[in-house]
Amino acid sequence: MPKSHDIDMMIDKVIELEGDYSDHPADRGGPTRWGVTEAVARAHGYAGDMRHFPRDEAVAIYRRKYWLLPGFDRIAVHAPDIAAELFDTGINMGTATASGFLQRALNALNRNGRDYENISVDRIIGGKTLSALEAFVRKRGARGETVLLKALEALQGSRYIELAEKRPANQAFLYGWIANRIG
Repeated sequence: MPKSHDIDMMIDKVIELEGDYSDHPADRGGPTRWGVTEAVARAHGYAGDMRHFPRDEAVAIYRRKYWLLPGFDRIAVHAPDIAAELFDTGINMGTATASGFLQRALNALNRNGRDYENISVDRIIGGKTLSALEAFVRKRGARGETVLLKALEALQGSRYIELAEKRPANQAFLYGWIANRIG
């Protein structure tokens, strides 16, 4: 997915990638439209047939649930490409998983606490996570953001393979996940 901190552009790219209506028999998410599962649409008040789920409601859900609520907008202030990656990963794997990936990667890249203290992997973007990210970016610069992005993608790729190994039906999606979500 192309990286940018412009949330409108990121949402458009996700919707383009996810496509219109689908109901793949191997997809536990069931009917989806614009990449929004029926369960998520229902949780946000939509009661109609998913074939008619409005695009503008999908856009509102992506902005609120996958950008603002997890705090990825606050990440974008310091590291826009990282925020874009977390947004995309959060849509596909859950925002807590994406946040946990960031925390794990920051801990692994802090040179045993010499650059900044380890942070709790609580899967919530809070002040300590933001401070660790700021310290990382200060210490490592633009090249560091590229390395952090690679670490996040490595964690994501590993998770996709685990999902396919644990549930063979997920192999139907593995190629697309790696082709469209990594790199």
